Amino acid sequence: MITGELKNQVDKIWEAFWTGGISNPLTVIEQFTFLLFLRRLDERQLLEEKKANMIGSTVENPIYLEAHQKFRWHTFKNLDPESLFTLFTQAQTDSDNLTTFEHMKQLGSGAGVFAQFMKGATFMIPTPKLLEQVVQMIDKIKMDDRDTKGDLYEYLLSKIATAGTNGQFRTPRHIMKMMVDIMQPTQEDTVCDPACGSAGFLVATGEYIHDNHPDWFHEQDFRTHYNNSMFTGIEFDSTMLRIGAMNLQLHGIDSPQLIGRDALSEANAETRDQYSLILANPPFKGSLDYDSVESSLLKTVKTKKTELLFLALILRMLNIGGRCAVIIPDGVLFGSSKAHKQLRETLLSKHKLDAVISMPSGVFKPYAGVSTAILVFTKTNNGGTDNVWFYDMQADGYSLDDKCSPIADNDSADIVKRFKQREQEHKRKRTEQI
Repeated sequence: MITGELKNQVDKIWEAFWTGGISNPLTVIEQFTFLLFLRRLDERQLLEEKKANMIGSTVENPIYLEAHQKFRWHTFKNLDPESLFTLFTQAQTDSDNLTTFEHMKQLGSGAGVFAQFMKGATFMIPTPKLLEQVVQMIDKIKMDDRDTKGDLYEYLLSKIATAGTNGQFRTPRHIMKMMVDIMQPTQEDTVCDPACGSAGFLVATGEYIHDNHPDWFHEQDFRTHYNNSMFTGIEFDSTMLRIGAMNLQLHGIDSPQLIGRDALSEANAETRDQYSLILANPPFKGSLDYDSVESSLLKTVKTKKTELLFLALILRMLNIGGRCAVIIPDGVLFGSSKAHKQLRETLLSKHKLDAVISMPSGVFKPYAGVSTAILVFTKTNNGGTDNVWFYDMQADGYSLDDKCSPIADNDSADIVKRFKQREQEHKRKRTEQI
């Protein structure tokens, strides 16, 4: 839970960016992230240097070589505004003709997953005054543990107040948590979000494990799996990929598999039967040309609608017995086109549709007012749908208007509880509310 002090610090940094001339929320978050990354890199090397000094050794594979010491946070944070801005924007002849920003882009995999996606990144802080102001404010933030760092970034991401393109918008954190609680990730799961955005579902899965199964981390095999192969995110937008990478790293997931491409394209055709758990909120709007869609998906459902294509993709990506919880627009449930009917028939007759949770239309405000539902299903390839559990969610703990204020009414806990014991639900009347 974010503290009042931390929230106030982030608010002041956000305000500084806006008054300094950067008004696009994603740009603010990205530039904030670059500076946060530089601070974390320096703190990481300082820790390694402290360990090495204690045993009279040297740091193996240091992030910052001797020639690049001026690019370290604890060094440049003390510079005057003009000198600091010069270090970020003008090549340093004594440091391989690099700026601080260019040096950060060249660090590669040794600096973590975030650094791998720096190609194409642009430094956009326009003035020495703003850069120095933001550096000083970020330096004062206490980030002593995983929870604090994660809460800071989650609060930062909550400030995205405008919808993206092609139906993209941020899934509310409490909805992601509810979906993860429903699915109950296991030690062996390989978890994927094929439209990961800021990687919220992957982060929520990691938090579920920390909260419910901290003992799993006592096992070396699980720690290796958790850190290297448990989490996969696919995202075509390079800015969101960087933001997602930082979100994961600040939540203690240092080496996730992040793939920078369109999940529906031919380039993704080899991803089959690979994951045991998929959690997703894929794009709802827009349509694609048949030529740009991976051909096997069109065999499952011939359509240009992205929400239907993503469901076909998920079925292909899951291994046999794999589970999925995915947010879909109501049109998937009630659409009358041949493609809609074909996909529903596939889910019901060829796989096991477990549940349909209808959500109020205001859940995604202020981003969008679209009516949505959560589909929960298991890939079987041989059917198995006997009973489908339906839940008509009336409230999610927040007002269903643009303010999204906390309220007392919240069906989330009831949904999780009843889903886990749904074999007993057939005894209840269809219209029962409690």
